[in-house]
Amino acid sequence: MPVWREDPAKVKPMLASLEEPPIVKAGLVYEPKYDGIRALVDLSPGGARGPRIAIYSRNGREKHAQFPEIVDALMPLARQLKAPLLVDGEIVAIDRHDKPLGFQFIQGRIHLTSPGDIARAAARQPAALIMFDILREGREDLRGLPFAARRLRLQALIKPGARVRKWLRLSTIVADDGRELLKEAKAEHWEGLIAKDGAAPYHSGRRTPAWRKLKLLKQQEFVIGGWTEPRETRAYFGALLVGYHDADGRLRWAGSVGTGFDQQELERVASLLKSRPAAASPFADKFKTAEPAHWVRPDLVAEVRFTEWTSDGLLRQPVYLGTRADKDARDVHREEAISRPAAPAPLAPAARYRRNRRIADDTSVVDQLRALEDARRDGDVTLANGDRLRVTNLTKVFWPALGITKGELLRYYAEVAPLILPCVDDRPLVMKRFPNGIATSAFYQQRHPEAPPPGVRREVLPEDVEPITDEGPRDRLIGGSLTTLLYMTQLAAISQDPWFSRVSDPLHADHVAIDLDPGDGVRFDRVLDVARWVKDALDRYRIPAWPKTSGASGLHIYIPLPRNTTYETGQLLCQMIATSVAEAHPRVATVERMVKRRPAGTVYVDYLQNILGKTIATAYSARASEYAGVSTPLTWKEVERGVDPRDFTVRTAVARFKQKGDLWKAFREATPVDLQALISR
Repeated sequence: MPVWREDPAKVKPMLASLEEPPIVKAGLVYEPKYDGIRALVDLSPGGARGPRIAIYSRNGREKHAQFPEIVDALMPLARQLKAPLLVDGEIVAIDRHDKPLGFQFIQGRIHLTSPGDIARAAARQPAALIMFDILREGREDLRGLPFAARRLRLQALIKPGARVRKWLRLSTIVADDGRELLKEAKAEHWEGLIAKDGAAPYHSGRRTPAWRKLKLLKQQEFVIGGWTEPRETRAYFGALLVGYHDADGRLRWAGSVGTGFDQQELERVASLLKSRPAAASPFADKFKTAEPAHWVRPDLVAEVRFTEWTSDGLLRQPVYLGTRADKDARDVHREEAISRPAAPAPLAPAARYRRNRRIADDTSVVDQLRALEDARRDGDVTLANGDRLRVTNLTKVFWPALGITKGELLRYYAEVAPLILPCVDDRPLVMKRFPNGIATSAFYQQRHPEAPPPGVRREVLPEDVEPITDEGPRDRLIGGSLTTLLYMTQLAAISQDPWFSRVSDPLHADHVAIDLDPGDGVRFDRVLDVARWVKDALDRYRIPAWPKTSGASGLHIYIPLPRNTTYETGQLLCQMIATSVAEAHPRVATVERMVKRRPAGTVYVDYLQNILGKTIATAYSARASEYAGVSTPLTWKEVERGVDPRDFTVRTAVARFKQKGDLWKAFREATPVDLQALISR
């Protein structure tokens, strides 16, 4: 084995090429492409003074002072070493669930120097080190070993314990078949994957096909060559003028980037621009800008996300993510994926429509919403059916304790739309709006006299049906389209609350529900007890029923009804069941309507929601509960076994739905209760 002879501070990391890899190939190792700061970590057990830890960026700059939480986590690991190590990895920002975030969340920490600022930034936005390779162990230079062998060495030497796993971890890897990891990458909106040749050595400082990028989002570095004057009330500058170096070293014009800045970042970048003025344009191209342009020395690098390159070689919809002090401006070139796929067979029109619709539903809307929120701007979202919807204030926090924004709620509904839209299809909707989030007062809105955008359905119900008697327009929103779903969320309606009947037959209910509502201090275990007793009663009468969490503290049990069943008949059915349960278990269950008269510690078995015009949150609906709950369909086995409704939130429920599928579909397609047979029994 060769002897290690280099200064770790001068070692350059190996880089990945843009030649698109196959997603299935023996010998390839796939791992996530983390969107952070590349880091070479020098670990030494040290001597009498204790361990030594140094973190170097891609261009050799020291970064250990900026990430004290990572250094602290590395200390116990370094103490246990017998010899120095040099490890390759990525420093990434992490969210509340310790999941990696994008570069824009970490870039603000790169430039800090004040200990106080660094400590506050670490508390506000923690970071983790994800390690994926090892270059040195003691006196041995491991770079000549195959990647698979180096990875095994890394796993044997680096075993983060539970106490430090938040800040230290090894990258996720799979061998030979990256399809499942690619699915996860798309679901979690990663930047992409890296495919590594398991037999390849480590090529310091080289970009080689042994490591290949598979990008899902277009994102790269650009050189800042100038800026434009701001418009109207905006301060400092209007847009950055950016470019890249061509094969001859000339700086080519790529466009202007004017979104993605908050006030603090505008001020910081403006100071960087002010410190490097230039008399003439550094770009090889001639172009015009809408506002007067100013030029700067082209040594500042910005990270930019964009949708695509236009036919004339400019960026479409670019969003600024941050500056990159770890990248040399001279190394910035246009990144293009080199793809050599076999030509696919042409799709029939119907198949092409289904494919385009699937892609738009699954990714396009979510990506558009995410890009707008990342850029902190308002904008139009284009839906699969061609509708365009204006969304605003995406960064407004709806759940202050959790930091969940309006944009995150919109993305949740975009993801679960195939599940929730059948639940609200053709049904009048009632809105409970939280314009300033759940911590402030809300208001109910039965009618919607404002003119909605195209694609949002409104109907006026017949006078003998409309249960609201106050004066004014009687227009109601009707569910069934993604446009309506997102429009209501844009209006700060957190939950989806449909009638039990359809607008086509409003006087007859399709189903009824028993609402289990626990009193103050009553644990959910008690609610589950009552649900089991309700199930026993339903089984005795051979009544089919389906349970779901309410998304708050309770549980709902739905019963499908036959056609032409009146609300009164459905309510009587629920009253019969609720009363029998309350009479059999008076210490736990009650049908007392007045809260003050209910025995302490009981669960209210509510059958009175089954009235024309009354609503409860539908399956898959988000709720304005303090934990951002989601009304989640359950199986009766889960009710028997026991569940915690707090496990199903705006942030966690999608993963369950992908695993379990549409449990509510069985309810929607179920054979309804046989009322005639029930009466006979």
